[in-house]
Amino acid sequence: MSGRRQALFWLASLVLVGVLVYFLRGILLPFVAGMAVAYLLDPAADKLEDWGLSRTLATTVLTAVFFSMVAGLILVLYPVLQNQVVGFVTRLPQYVADARDWLVPLIALVAERLPFIESSDQVVEAATGLTEKYTGVLASAAGRLWSGGLAFFNLVSLVLITPVVAFYLLRDWDEIVGRIDGLMPRRQAPVIREQLGRIDKVLAGFVRGQTLVSLSLGVIYAIGLTAVGLEFGLVIGLGTGILSFVPFVGMVLGLATALVVGLLQWGLDPGHLALLAAVFATGQILESAVLQPRLLGGSVGLHPVWGIFGVLAGGALFGFVGVLLAVPMAAAVGVLVRFSVDQYHESALYQDGQVASDDPPVANVIEAPESLEAPETPEAPAAPESDKA
Repeated sequence: MSGRRQALFWLASLVLVGVLVYFLRGILLPFVAGMAVAYLLDPAADKLEDWGLSRTLATTVLTAVFFSMVAGLILVLYPVLQNQVVGFVTRLPQYVADARDWLVPLIALVAERLPFIESSDQVVEAATGLTEKYTGVLASAAGRLWSGGLAFFNLVSLVLITPVVAFYLLRDWDEIVGRIDGLMPRRQAPVIREQLGRIDKVLAGFVRGQTLVSLSLGVIYAIGLTAVGLEFGLVIGLGTGILSFVPFVGMVLGLATALVVGLLQWGLDPGHLALLAAVFATGQILESAVLQPRLLGGSVGLHPVWGIFGVLAGGALFGFVGVLLAVPMAAAVGVLVRFSVDQYHESALYQDGQVASDDPPVANVIEAPESLEAPETPEAPAAPESDKA
């Protein structure tokens, strides 16, 4: 099979996988979550194997400990989170009404200064109607979701299916990797292994490290916002930490939400607002000075902008499953793009048809024109004495 046919075959296979993921995205969440758990626990399973445990026993111990911790955390936090989420959603219309009272004079003032707006009242009415419409929908939907127990049912079903998937994937991880390696084209296998190793390095550095960073930030923000007396500080803090998995997004959204709630709760109270700012400043200092250096190490090659784009694109295409797959896919695409750029730099297309050689670059020739002069012809050696007649 020619290289072109091979490329078409693998491209068609990739497109087919993407189509299947798109149409099956509604049932993939437990499987994606189980795969993520297996990937996170694989180094620990390898370590237990080195200590003498069998793979099955190591997998059983790790799976039981991990999901017992998750279940205990859910049971402890769910009642508190339910009360805070339902309370926040119930208060949301009042928050919107208070914010409208603050913003309507400002909107009217700005609208009067814009020449293309005929009446500032139209802008105010449109903004008010749109805000009330969507906040009402959000309040009713979120209230039914949490108070009706649907979220708890979904969590229970996820916890029941994900451990089974994680157990079998973790137990057979090395075998699965070996089978995938056996499917690679033999001529390109070394290059593919190298790129997969780079992708694994990025994921190991970012996903595992950033997960710990996000959990730590969630605890820090939740404790800090609750301590300063912010309403629904636990929900806002934990949400800020979880969203911190996407660089900068969690901090920006969390700070904006906390400031809005704080303004509506305390008004323009500089003391409380300064405390809110201090909580987020402390979280950012700890993240940049302590958490990221210790848990993430150096740069892992995943640019924050690329990570944000990956999460938004994955969510738009595949929903919550796409959000879970976004960071691994963004890391893989980033590695492949860098590899393609390296190949392009080594190709004749980049070098204007010239094959790379050890010849000096053109710049050196221009800087040293004397090198273009023909070398002096060496004198012929003198004839030996015996040849002289």
